[in-house]
Amino acid sequence: MSFTERFADRATDYVAGRPSYPAAAIDALFEGLGDPGEIVVADLGAGTGISSRLMAARGVRVLAIEPNEAMRNAAEPDPNVEWRAGTAEHTGLIEAEVDLVTAFQAFHWFDRTKALDEIVRILRSGGRAAVVYNERDESDPFTAAYGAIVRRYQTDETERRRADGLASFAAFEGWVSGSRRVEVRNAQSLDADGVLSRARSTSYLPNTGPVAGELHDQIRALVAQHARDGRVTMALRTIVVVGDVGAG
Repeated sequence: MSFTERFADRATDYVAGRPSYPAAAIDALFEGLGDPGEIVVADLGAGTGISSRLMAARGVRVLAIEPNEAMRNAAEPDPNVEWRAGTAEHTGLIEAEVDLVTAFQAFHWFDRTKALDEIVRILRSGGRAAVVYNERDESDPFTAAYGAIVRRYQTDETERRRADGLASFAAFEGWVSGSRRVEVRNAQSLDADGVLSRARSTSYLPNTGPVAGELHDQIRALVAQHARDGRVTMALRTIVVVGDVGAG
């Protein structure tokens, strides 16, 4: 299965189970860029629009680039978000069309060299790019136990790919003054169904068959052990890495 199709059967769970991003992380994207009403953003690998809508709420215009039709169709409409079928390597945008390019929870799926070339091509002079990830904070006991289950059942090395992709973006030589990194605490409150949706939305965990059933049973038992009033809190770190391109 190609990277662009990995979530075709997981869009509903993606909507139900994926966390949002804290306001401070969105602040870091726009700091110093000027009037939001003048800013155009290309959100690459926009998924079901979680990040696109958060940015649109700041008054910017967002071009949500997503290759997977099921994910696009699951997105909640927003008047400031325009959906486009495209990839990070071939966005379909014209040269120097946008002020900010973002990739939330997606950069590791891209061909890094081609995607970075495309990012630079579509950015206007003095523009900015950013990669944003929610990662588990396993200093929290419930989150650590959930992470152990994920590692037990993972079907590939996606978590390593995420770390490698983040490092590659940060080290890109096209950023005029190097990259900068911001970390913000985040959390997700979930009931048992929410934790199961989160697991089912994870492309490197099984979501059908006997092994998936075993995985889901272990998640139910973990939630029952840690829940208060039927809910658990997943502790997260939101990581933002920003790079600016030169002016002129």
